[in-house]
Amino acid sequence: MSAKTIDGKQIAADVRRKVAEGIQQRIASGKAAPCLAVILVGVDPASQVYVRNKKNACKEVGIDSRSYDLPDDTTQQQLEELVDELNADPSVHGILLQLPLPAHLNGDEILERIRPDKDVDGFHAFNLGRLAQRMPVLRPCTPKGVMTLLASTGIDLHGQEAVVVGASNIVGRPMSLELLLAGCTVTTTHRFTRDLPGHVNRADIVVVGVGIPGLVKGEWIKEGAIVIDVGINRLDDGRLVGDVEYDIAAERAGWITPVPGGVGPMTVATLMENTLEAAEKLD
Repeated sequence: MSAKTIDGKQIAADVRRKVAEGIQQRIASGKAAPCLAVILVGVDPASQVYVRNKKNACKEVGIDSRSYDLPDDTTQQQLEELVDELNADPSVHGILLQLPLPAHLNGDEILERIRPDKDVDGFHAFNLGRLAQRMPVLRPCTPKGVMTLLASTGIDLHGQEAVVVGASNIVGRPMSLELLLAGCTVTTTHRFTRDLPGHVNRADIVVVGVGIPGLVKGEWIKEGAIVIDVGINRLDDGRLVGDVEYDIAAERAGWITPVPGGVGPMTVATLMENTLEAAEKLD
């Protein structure tokens, strides 16, 4: 078997096109374009790249993006005061705090300070709680984007055995909730899991997001399984690879995402989707 590629770039482009159409309709009805406030603290190179990609996507679809680039020595109080200002500003529909923050700042407290209805990253406890209760509002971007990728396969997810490798608050935990909501039987694995190969081998759907190159071996993959690789890692030779041993996995899987070009573009496209959704609900 040779896996079909789930083209994240193309699917993300379709999502952005639909968002752009929605924004045009919104403006035509006399409403303002959605506004996304992007907060970046410090000069982490990777974060700067991610923020630039998000700003470019905003420009493409018609979202007004406002940049708040703060120095490394920004205090917790200063950051909290900025979030409070943006929370109170009716012209701002979404607030994005780029992670990670410098070590002296408490990111959890800042994320909890963002109004849930402006939390377009979907990280606030309110939004995660609504997802857990099967009443989702603003949903975490990467897991929601993965669900869009899974939908593109046309496969009915009800009753599918899904294994999520990694239990982070950003990907693994909300990913498990998304799959559960879709009717899958879900196992979430983590660093204390025994027999990771055994769990992966029985899965119809494998979603991996841990940041360890090649952690999931290709021979672990069940014949015909759907493999979603959230990981993106740069090797010493400059290559970008995922958390799954791609070449061998692609020989066994039915569907697989490439790295790069799989989940990454969907995360940004879903952020655009969430920002439009937030604007529609706030007006």
